[in-house]
Amino acid sequence: MKFKKMMATVIASALSVCIAFQASAKERIALVVSTLNNPFFVTLKDGAVNKAKELGYDLVVLDSQNNPAKELANVEDTIVKGAKIILINPTDSEAVGNAVLAANKAGIAVITLDRASVKGDVVSHVASDNVAGGKMAGDFIFEKLGANAKVIQLQGIVGTSASRERGEGFVKSVQANHLTILTAQPADFDRAKGMNVMQNLLTAYPAVQAVFAENDEMALGAVRAIQTAGRNDIIVVGFDGTDDGVKSVQRGKMAATVAQQPDKIGSIGIDIADKVIKGEKVDTKIPVELKLITQ
Repeated sequence: MKFKKMMATVIASALSVCIAFQASAKERIALVVSTLNNPFFVTLKDGAVNKAKELGYDLVVLDSQNNPAKELANVEDTIVKGAKIILINPTDSEAVGNAVLAANKAGIAVITLDRASVKGDVVSHVASDNVAGGKMAGDFIFEKLGANAKVIQLQGIVGTSASRERGEGFVKSVQANHLTILTAQPADFDRAKGMNVMQNLLTAYPAVQAVFAENDEMALGAVRAIQTAGRNDIIVVGFDGTDDGVKSVQRGKMAATVAQQPDKIGSIGIDIADKVIKGEKVDTKIPVELKLITQ
């Protein structure tokens, strides 16, 4: 009899521990990042990781390696693994639509970070005002060089909302301030491509006076090409405010960078996810402040 009572006590204790564990189990949030081969998105990821830890969530981070097919596979994987909500930093605003639709079909809420999706239902989009940032860059070039300055524009990945919006804002400033865009060429937000494209453009457009690159990685590549060519008369403006970009400005290599706060984008994304999970109402667009960094 004593043995039976002891066993009953042990079983009851085990059950209570199991129930307690289930009650304290962390909700899972997935973060699907376009690429972790870019300092900006690494900082975004770090901001999300820190906030998730603070709020007690299990955050799963997946790298899409700038590949829409990999992105879709990552989202499908998070669906299978029971993510409560998915945060996506899209590889491409068009292509990511398939991943968003897959999450919608599974009944999982989606929040986009930095880049938007043109398809599917997204509960909230957290990003800087890219249009305002592009205009800020153009206005800075005008202040430095005046009207009729000859500018080359290095574009990011064609199809991303970030590239499209930054370019839109820059063109607005160009038109208002009567700057001249010699050419606009994509370099895919990549430093090596930025350098290679800029090397070719320096030969094709020797009259260039300024470069606006839609992210710091391309700007840093452009700076390298300009230095190699011995063209110290060309100013370069980047976008993002990455550590490398800010250091380049401080050293007088880049003239300026429009600084986003990627850690805040990631952190705010988790805050919004927390509210959605708790059933609270959230805004469909969450702006994150920009600032221009100069020497």
